[in-house]
Amino acid sequence: MKKYIFFGCILVLLNIRLLSAQYFTGTTGLLTIPSADMQRDGTVMIGFNYLNKSMVPVFMGDHYSTYNYYFNATFLPFMEVGYMCTLLRGTDSFVPYKKGKIVNQDRAFSVRFRVLRERKYWPALVIGTNDLYTQTANGQFLGTKGNQYFQKFYLAASKRFRCFKDDEIGVHLSYQYTHRSKDPIKGLALGVNYAPSFAPSLNLILECNVDNLNVGVTYTVLRHLYVQALLQRGSHFSAGAAYKIFLWKNEREKQKQKRHNEN
Repeated sequence: MKKYIFFGCILVLLNIRLLSAQYFTGTTGLLTIPSADMQRDGTVMIGFNYLNKSMVPVFMGDHYSTYNYYFNATFLPFMEVGYMCTLLRGTDSFVPYKKGKIVNQDRAFSVRFRVLRERKYWPALVIGTNDLYTQTANGQFLGTKGNQYFQKFYLAASKRFRCFKDDEIGVHLSYQYTHRSKDPIKGLALGVNYAPSFAPSLNLILECNVDNLNVGVTYTVLRHLYVQALLQRGSHFSAGAAYKIFLWKNEREKQKQKRHNEN
C-alpha cells in the first residue's frame, strides 16, 4: 500500500513553479526545513496543516498526529512574522477523561529576517526563530522546560539557478538549533526545489537531514489558494493548505496597470 501511495504522488508531481513554499510550521520555507525565500511584501496568509506524528515533538510525554493552523504576515520586504496554534489531545497523562479529544492548543510565535538579498554570485541569507519564549517555568528563552515544543533558532541560505531555458532549481542549506533533545527536525539540512516552466504554479521539493529524507509538492490555484503534501521518509504523509491575501500591488503589477491605463 505504501508503494502505491508513493508512486501515486510521483505521478502527481510529473503531471502538475512556485518560488516560495510554506513549510509546516506556518513560515516560509521548504517542507520541514527553513529556506531564505521570502514572501512578497504585503502578503498575509491563513492556513492549516495535518501533521503526521513523525514530524511533531512529544507533547507532555505523548506522541501522536495532530493539526495546526496559523496566521502569517510579511509587511516589510525583509521581515516576516507568524502565529501558530497546534491542537493537543487528551491522553493518559493529560486530561485523561477526554482521551483522544481536542482539549487544548499550543501557541507559538515566529519571526524571520532577511539579512542578505540574493545576488548573481551569492545566496540570500535569513535568520529566524520559532517558539522562542514561554511564560511557563517562570519564563524562558530557548529553555529546556515548559511548553516550547516547536522551539527553533535557525540560519538559512538559498540560491536559485536557471536551467532548461526557463525552468528553475533552488538549492537551500540550513541549520536549526534547539535545546529540545527529542525534536525530530533539527541540525544541518539540505533542500532542493524544482519549478518547471510548463507548470508555473508547481514546486517539487526534496530535502534531507541526518534523520529524514522527504519528498513533497506545493501547488497554487488562482494565485491565492496554496496546497502542499509531504511524504516523510517515503511513508509518513502530511498535508496542508493556505489562503494568500496581497494587501498591495508589487512593482511589476503597478507597471502593468500603468501601461494598461495609458492604452
